[in-house]
Amino acid sequence: MLDGCRIVLVEDDEIMGGSLLQRLELEGAQVLWLKQMNRAVGAIRTPQSRIDAVICDIALPDGTGEELFTTLCRTTTPPPFLFITGQGGIEQAVRLIKSGAADYITKPFDMSVFLDRLAQLLAHGEAQEFPPVLGVSAAAQQVEALIAHAAKSDAPVLIRGGPGLGKDLVARRIHEMSERRAAPFLEVNLAREGTPEDALFGESGALRQLCEGTLFVNAVSRLPLSLQHRLVEEIERGLDGRLVTACGPDLERLVQDGGFAPELHYRMAQMEIPIPPLGTRPEDAVWLLEQLFYMFAPEKASSVTGIGALCLEAARDHDWPGGGREVRARLVRGLSLTQGDLLQPADLFPERQAGEAGIKSLAEVREVAERAQIIAALERSGGQVGAAARMLGIARTTLWEKMQRYGLS
Repeated sequence: MLDGCRIVLVEDDEIMGGSLLQRLELEGAQVLWLKQMNRAVGAIRTPQSRIDAVICDIALPDGTGEELFTTLCRTTTPPPFLFITGQGGIEQAVRLIKSGAADYITKPFDMSVFLDRLAQLLAHGEAQEFPPVLGVSAAAQQVEALIAHAAKSDAPVLIRGGPGLGKDLVARRIHEMSERRAAPFLEVNLAREGTPEDALFGESGALRQLCEGTLFVNAVSRLPLSLQHRLVEEIERGLDGRLVTACGPDLERLVQDGGFAPELHYRMAQMEIPIPPLGTRPEDAVWLLEQLFYMFAPEKASSVTGIGALCLEAARDHDWPGGGREVRARLVRGLSLTQGDLLQPADLFPERQAGEAGIKSLAEVREVAERAQIIAALERSGGQVGAAARMLGIARTTLWEKMQRYGLS
């Protein structure tokens, strides 16, 4: 069932860990069993070989599974995560699903159910792609028009948008629609690169291989300042190919705070393509959900034939802070949970059941209060993020992450 799969198991309980290790190896998997969060961070961030999935307990002796996942997300795109949680950790698991984690299962569980969920997670791994366009809304069509316009030019392009909005898809479409399409398309994702200097400037780095192709630098705001100035020098000397970059919505503030070189900003933003948040494009969220359903559902076609009208309405009303990644994660989990022939709201949003009869979950209450405090601090500081972070007693990067989550950036 799991022949050849490489799995990292993060579990400190000897009995649970030993049982899972034994069964996974019987199923043919190669398993690395770790018992601490800190050791897991390094093993997953810089693995000796490909990792197909991570099975992780929410409660760990030196942290939590949530901290492990969010730490990895700051510097890389982690493998699919299947979280194990008790009833008290469901809120954490739901937050992780919103952030792009693949699935969670609650204790106690039947081993056959666990293996089925793991198999589904592996089946919907990195090989799956998003549809080739961004949506059907007027906003999505405007992005398509900007892509077509950019494809006719050789000017540097900056693509802006939050997580899971398809910035890499936009960059590739610019290249494929341009006269450079026969030349290489090279991508350097600085959220994943451990050594950005080698990836960009090394002897076998992207700038040396570019020729007349397109170089796409994703998460460009993570480039260290010293390398930003070096990239400016490369641009001023003249690139044979074309530069396309992508970042989140906070670049101007990074420039103002001294975290990003204005010289590089000016040079790479000669053309800009902003991608609106998915929560502001409900028709695109519904469209994407339907497109992904027909990609993921064939193996369950005998039991799940479509998406219910109430489920589509719930998708329309959701904010989708995780963008397309959240749509995909929720759909994959929903397909594994649903008992009927149509996907229902409870399959896509299981956390909403806690809010029935007018009762909000504690997580929802905390989020509302936290958002209000962030807004108040930003207003009092005149929009200065560093000052607002000091008022709130948190790091500036933490405040940025929360502002993106609550749609305040």
